[in-house]
Amino acid sequence: MNIFKRFRRKKTTEVLKMVEKAHLLRRYIFLIIGTLMYAIAYNLFFFKNKIVYGGASGISIITQNIIDPSVMILILNLFFLILSFIFLGKKKTFGSVVGSLLFPFMVSLTTNIGNYIKIDNSNLLLVAIIGGVIVGLAAGIIFKSGFTTGGTDILNQIVSKYLKISMGTAVILTDGVITIVGGFFFGWTKVLYAIIILYIINIMIDKVMLGISQNKAVYITTDKDDEIIDYLLNELKLGITLIETRGGYTNKKDQLIMCVVPTSEYFKVSEGVSQIDNQAVVLVTDAYQTKGTYNGKGSGIYGVY
Repeated sequence: MNIFKRFRRKKTTEVLKMVEKAHLLRRYIFLIIGTLMYAIAYNLFFFKNKIVYGGASGISIITQNIIDPSVMILILNLFFLILSFIFLGKKKTFGSVVGSLLFPFMVSLTTNIGNYIKIDNSNLLLVAIIGGVIVGLAAGIIFKSGFTTGGTDILNQIVSKYLKISMGTAVILTDGVITIVGGFFFGWTKVLYAIIILYIINIMIDKVMLGISQNKAVYITTDKDDEIIDYLLNELKLGITLIETRGGYTNKKDQLIMCVVPTSEYFKVSEGVSQIDNQAVVLVTDAYQTKGTYNGKGSGIYGVY
């Protein structure tokens, strides 16, 4: 590695250390809030109703007649921390230690929360929806603060790494097995509620991590570049970026027009492009963050002005 690469590597390592240390107190406060919310939802909605939705908490519901749930969660979390240290390394493991110990403590602390907050558990669909929203919100807060609650989050990372599958597939595999085992103990109707809960949790985590999309990123390929660029720049007052492309089949050089537009204004982009060139290819995605501008050589996030 030459001196320039070593210098660049050192700089990026320093940046990572700064990221990990940034707002540490605030991140720990959010971790405590998140684990407390998670534990309250567990005891109020899922433990009482024997709904197994995966994870160490799901296993603790299955084994509740054998061992106290908070103790079971702690044992599982410690076991998974050991696995993490062996298979994922010290660095990966460190981010899971605090949450792994804090969550079972919060579960124990809120065990009797049902005595103070009375919930009508006759409508399990409502229980699943509200419980899923709270757990998803809590998990999103924890992940956004840079921590995890350990448990099968660690197992998912190990499965993903060594089976060469995506994290999403690993989550479906591990939580799916735990949920199905719960079906044998508490009935298959509970499995259906668990599926609803898992779906809601994943949606809520994304919303907390990324926020609600207020912008769309629009990518346009057209034969009428000049007209569309003029429309976007001068009529809609949008910044654009031009990206050089090459056709996969024709090998022909072309350009891609990219712009970020507020969701409320997307209709004007879509309809305007269609009016100018109804053969244009338009790809639209959510743009959750559009921070900053870069105008070096006339291009950047908000592009060419």
